[in-house]
Parts: sequence; C-alpha cells; structure tokens
Amino acid sequence: MPFHIEVKTSLRHARSFNLTAAELERTVTQPWLTGKPIELGDRSWTAEDSELRILEGPELSNPELSFGQAWANAERRGEDVTSRVLATAGEALRTGAAGPAAIVIETDSAVQTLTEIVAGRETRAMALDELAQRIDGRDPKVAAVIVVLQR
Repeated sequence: MPFHIEVKTSLRHARSFNLTAAELERTVTQPWLTGKPIELGDRSWTAEDSELRILEGPELSNPELSFGQAWANAERRGEDVTSRVLATAGEALRTGAAGPAAIVIETDSAVQTLTEIVAGRETRAMALDELAQRIDGRDPKVAAVIVVLQR
C-alpha cells in the first residue's frame, strides 16, 4: 500500500503522495534518521527543525490529488504509521540491514588483490558517481562495497 508524507515547520509544509516503500525509505526515512536533509518541494527539511508525518493508505487518484484536497483525502483513507515506520527503519540501520556492507582491504598490490577477488567472476567498471548514487539510494542489488587501498 502506498505512503503519503507531510514534513512541516510552524510556518511551512510540504507533502508527497503515493510513495512506494522503497521510495519512502530512500528519500525520507533514511535521510531523516541519519541527520541528512529531506529534499521536498523547494526546500530541505531536517529532523532538527521539522516534523514528519507518514500515512499509509490507498493510492490517491488524480482527482483525489486536485483542488488542495489531497492531504485531507490521505488522512481520511489512510493510517498514521509514522512511529512504526521510523522504528522499523531505525532498527534496520542499527542492524546493518539498511544498506550494503563496506569492506576495506589494505594491500601492497591493489592489482594482484583485485585479480584474486574477481577471478572467475563477471565484472564491469562503474563510474564513481553512479556507484555513489546506487549506494546512497540503497539499491537492493548492492550487497557489499569493497575498497582496495594500496599501502
């Protein structure tokens, strides 16, 4: 079931609707719990100066999202799951289930170490910015990151 969120301060608010669980984790709960800003609307929102509310409910159709009635429709048809979602995401962070493992190997020969690690496996190069996005975005296909440092 989709999620609908509201982030607000005393004077401003921003809302997003029909998020999947993966989108919610990547764009809202992960940043919120790790002290990073949430980018929503034309602003950055942080846990220190904002309130977060997460509703779980049916997907809202285009007519339900129009005429400024979207949040009222989400509240009417959804359930406030903020505490549960943040607790679950926090537990995932504590146990390491929220992201890939990171391994650092220090070696005298980076080439030899990499050759040993990848022997007999399919490999390909990836740009660092693409890799960073996949790690930060919590791509579920990324199980581990190996960094080889040459002494």
